[in-house]
Amino acid sequence: MSLRIRVASYNIHKCRGLDRRTDPERIAKIIAEVDADVVALQEILDVRDGRPEFDQARRITAALGTYRYCFGENRPLYGGRYGNMTLSRFPLQVCRNYDLTWRHRERRGCLRTDLLLPGNTLLHLFNVHLGTSFVERRHQARMLLSDNMLSKKQWAGPRIVVGDFNEWTRGLASRLMGEVFEAAKPKTFLRHGRTYPGVFPVLHLDHFYYEKHLLLRNFRVHRTRRALAASDHLPLVAEFELATTLE
Repeated sequence: MSLRIRVASYNIHKCRGLDRRTDPERIAKIIAEVDADVVALQEILDVRDGRPEFDQARRITAALGTYRYCFGENRPLYGGRYGNMTLSRFPLQVCRNYDLTWRHRERRGCLRTDLLLPGNTLLHLFNVHLGTSFVERRHQARMLLSDNMLSKKQWAGPRIVVGDFNEWTRGLASRLMGEVFEAAKPKTFLRHGRTYPGVFPVLHLDHFYYEKHLLLRNFRVHRTRRALAASDHLPLVAEFELATTLE
């Protein structure tokens, strides 16, 4: 028996749009339009006792209403937390954040969320935000593929790795990930291979990697007027087909 799931990755830029509005509800509307089963968000704030527009994790999940969520703090900011968040329509089994920080650079992380799919299948989703420095990303790529993270032998189910890799050339991170995983290549599904920035794309920063036995059925950019204004990134959406185990 097979199951189709829709996975999205979206750097929401602290909900601050190109129009300089910080609007969590606008981001929530875009996520609702995407209608993904799993959504990996980067650059999100979780500030409960500060300015209302910084209370993003709670306001987004409240506006959507249908998702469970897992938050991975990379560093404190504005009196709260800042990092990655994963939304899921499937039950959450494990939520763990891995520190990918290199030396004195900005703190970075990878949020692992284990999801229980129908048929008692476990899916390991890794939500990544790498650094902007070439040398920094080389270090982070090796950490990602270490035995403590992506190469851990005890993984019980398939792995999908998504997020903002900040890598627009075929650097070490792309090469190492490509040796272990399949890559969703925009040129295969889209007219152009560049997706960032949304208004005038000249780079490809957001990436999807997945197990070789998963089947990528579709891959697209969610490009709407609202999404173009809400963040400098656009949501990337992939549809996978995978086998499930019957109980």
